[in-house]
Parts: sequence; C-alpha cells; structure tokens
Amino acid sequence: MSKNVSVIGAGTMGNGIAHVFAQSGFEVQLIDISENQLSKALTTIAKNLDRQIKKEIITEAQKSQILNRIRPTTDMTSAVEGAEIVIEAATENLQLKKKIFADLDKNTPPDCILATNTSSISITDLASVTAHPDKVIGMHFMNPVPIMKLVEIIRGYSTSDHTTQQVMQISQTLGKVPVEVNDYPGFIANRILMPMINEAIYSLYEGVAGVKQIDTVMRLGMAHPMGPLQLADFIGLDVCHAILLVMYDGFKNPKYAPCPLLTNMVLAGKLGRKSGEGFYNYSSGSKDLSVADRFA
Repeated sequence: MSKNVSVIGAGTMGNGIAHVFAQSGFEVQLIDISENQLSKALTTIAKNLDRQIKKEIITEAQKSQILNRIRPTTDMTSAVEGAEIVIEAATENLQLKKKIFADLDKNTPPDCILATNTSSISITDLASVTAHPDKVIGMHFMNPVPIMKLVEIIRGYSTSDHTTQQVMQISQTLGKVPVEVNDYPGFIANRILMPMINEAIYSLYEGVAGVKQIDTVMRLGMAHPMGPLQLADFIGLDVCHAILLVMYDGFKNPKYAPCPLLTNMVLAGKLGRKSGEGFYNYSSGSKDLSVADRFA
C-alpha cells in the first residue's frame, strides 16, 4: 500500500488522525465542509507539533515536512479519488455517516479501504450502503490521538481478513497498538467505559457523593489517570449520552439507559470542556464544581 490517505472531518479527532498519519509519512487529504474548521484544524496541528518540538520528539524541520503533507480541502469527491484508505471522522450521526459511506463507495477506487472512527455506531450498518462491505472497517482512535497508543479495530460482519490485516499493519506504522474486536454496540472500549461513567453520574444524582469525591476515589483508589466525571467532561457529555443511547437501543437493556442527570445536563448545554461547563467549570481554566453538584 502506498501512503495516500483521506481523512473526513477536521474536528478534534479528525485533525489528530491527520496529524499522526502525516507524521508517519503519509500524504493526507484533510476534508471538511467548513473552510473555517479546516483552518482551525491546521492551527491545532501546528500547536501540537510545537509541543512535540519542546519535548524533543520532532525537530522544527520535521514540523514543516509534516504540515506540508496535509492538504486541506472542502471537495471530498476529488480528494478521495486516489486514496488507498479513507478514515471518516465526522459527527457521530448514523444517517450522516451512511450518506458519506455511500458517496465514498461511488468515488473511491474499488480496493480502497473505508474506515470509520466511530466510537459506537455499527460497522455492519455503515457497510450495508456500499458495494464492497469487505473493505469497510472501524478504526477507533482514542483522544488525544497524537498521544494515546490504542486503536480499536472493529470488524463488521463482512469485513475481510485481508482488510483487517492491512489496517492492523497501518496502525502499527503509526506507532499505535491495534486491538481487534467484533462489531457489537459500544465495541469494547465504550461498552466497559460508558456504564462506569453512567454509574458515577448516578452516584452523584442519588447523592452518594460529590463530584470531587467520586473522582478522587477512582483516581487514588483505582489508579485511574482521571476520575470518570472529569473524563466525561473531556469526552463531551453529549457524546457520552449518544453512545449510551446506541448501546441501550442495541441491547434493549435498561442498564445502558443514560442517567436523568446526564440527560438534563445535555439538554441544558452543559457538555463539558467544549462548552466551558459540565461536572467542572472550565470558563477560567479552573476545575470548580459546576451546577452538577448543586442540582444532583
């Protein structure tokens, strides 16, 4: 496989994926419908590369080479014409992703691998709108992409062994550790993580303990790098809510139903770090308790 990749979506995950591919020598087409989002993505990548320079991971010359390998564009059709692999990192919406995959099926070479960075949506469902479901696979990177080593490789019902092996090898080329899992709601990462986060929210909702107390127990008692409520803020409470709904719908099991407090916070626009407030207040860079404690 030559090193020609297209990344769809220039948000947090998309720009991180573009970063690691370009750093590993791939020519990257970074695609988004918004010119402004593409500009923000390149600025973010440049800042993250500067951090790597300070840590002596790369040099200034390497930074320039990496940035030169990333070509931003709003024209998906032409950007994927010569791609060997496409990684879709658009908004976590099934209908949007199915439209993207149907379009990719028409505009990519027949042997192009179509990967999705979805954290919970069925790979088999996405593959159903393509003529080559054996080429469709999940490639779930962790946030922040340049730092986190894991890539969850999800096989759909029709994903071929050859496609899986290629994607495992590509992940290793990026310096990542790929782990193969099968296509069931939440896969492995979120099937285990989201119920834990949801239970932490329930513990707050039921008045068992406060935000800082819950997070401290899990950090100091279970050796987690951050507590589940802080992690939920980092992921985005809307994202957590959406993943839980996917699992609830997929398994028809009430244990996956989002806590009412989580639902209310999402409805109120308290989405975590990206909105400035969630379980903690980020408006001035602080981690003060937010409305979650006051209305739990």
